[in-house]
Amino acid sequence: MTDVLIAGAGPTGLMLAAELALAGVSVTVLDRRAGPGLPRPVGLQPRTAELLDLRGLSPADQVIDGPSGHFAGLPVALDHGVWQTRHPRVLNRTQDDVEAMLAAHAVKQGAVLRRGHEVTSVGTDADGVTVDGLRARWLVACDGAHSTVRRLLGVPFPGRTETYVATLAHIRLAAASDLVPARAAHFSQVTRQVEGYWSMLTPLDDGGHRFVFGTTADQPGRDAPVSDTEVTEALTALYGAETRLGEVYGASRFNDSTRQLTQYRHGRVLFAGDAAHIHPPLGGQGLNLGVQDAMNLGWKLAATVRGTAPAGLLDTYHAERHPAAARVLRHTAAQRVFTAPGRSENVEALREIVVDLMRLPDANRYFSGLLSGLGLDYPGAHRVPDLDLTTAAGPTRLSALLHGGRGLLLDLGDHATPPGFTGQVDIVRAATAGEYRGRLLLVRPDGYAVDPAALTRWFG
Repeated sequence: MTDVLIAGAGPTGLMLAAELALAGVSVTVLDRRAGPGLPRPVGLQPRTAELLDLRGLSPADQVIDGPSGHFAGLPVALDHGVWQTRHPRVLNRTQDDVEAMLAAHAVKQGAVLRRGHEVTSVGTDADGVTVDGLRARWLVACDGAHSTVRRLLGVPFPGRTETYVATLAHIRLAAASDLVPARAAHFSQVTRQVEGYWSMLTPLDDGGHRFVFGTTADQPGRDAPVSDTEVTEALTALYGAETRLGEVYGASRFNDSTRQLTQYRHGRVLFAGDAAHIHPPLGGQGLNLGVQDAMNLGWKLAATVRGTAPAGLLDTYHAERHPAAARVLRHTAAQRVFTAPGRSENVEALREIVVDLMRLPDANRYFSGLLSGLGLDYPGAHRVPDLDLTTAAGPTRLSALLHGGRGLLLDLGDHATPPGFTGQVDIVRAATAGEYRGRLLLVRPDGYAVDPAALTRWFG
């Protein structure tokens, strides 16, 4: 019997598997696919990049011109640097690259990855779960928007159904008009709306283009195949007859459904990522929300499995992450107002006002924190920047001290050890400059600081 089974080897499931294995928990990931998914574009938001940094993972970036990140495609740079981060830009990657990185990381920690295994049955009892005859103490469903686990257990997924279906195609052009963007740039500079079509066309490092488009005319079904004819018609309408399709080398569809589970835990089964919440792909939030779910859940579930978790620790996963996802569902709904084709005169007036508002420093900070995740705190827990530190062993960074996935008591002054300490977390004494100088920080494995006096509440 394994400690934890994870359904789904997307970014959420792989990140969670790595976290559990790092904490010494036996974990097996089941995925029906033979390998990583399509080269679908994703943006790693600054907070996600910070969390990956906590485990020594530093993904590369496809550099784009102009500002990084956006709210509803509005032409205002979001200044992430005001949040004291080492990652002030959205990192442009493809999902298959991210999955390959996280799969290698999870396997290195000791996780078992079983591809080509489609979940067909789930049974639960007071002591654990049984998935296709495999026994485990816990199951975490990370199997996406159409979660098989959710369906098999009959868990409701309330929310709003789709209002549009859009197409994502990776293409090569045989010829391009002057309307085709010459280089990767900010969202607002690569979008077009014309003749009932809307689109975003972005050049890629491999010489191809990422073509996202939709239409106000009759829309194909979510699972309908993408034809060359359909792509050609959209290219011609949006970028002129001089723009000709060479080939389509990957295509899929998505919609703007918005749904969220009422509870993230159902007995011995937990839900994370798109299995727990879905929303329109506006502002590049989906993958980030799932990876952040995994980082929040991993250390809490590991402590529960090991029997070291204080009472109620696992419940804080839902208490913290459900509101975080609800906030994303709200702001992606707001972004729909500005990105919908055929905007009314009233919407255009509102758009102008919001653009002016976003140019004010305090408002820009708000929008930046909202989209990047850097502004997200939990009740009684706040994000700590990746501080430069000087220890007895020499200079280091806070992130390097958390690579092992344990909690950290960071003494930046000369403090007594809090009552109740029995070795639950690492203790490091260091010096730093700035606002944290002289403080005593109790930092959770996911990089959030809590009151040191609450040591036993978080670490037993």
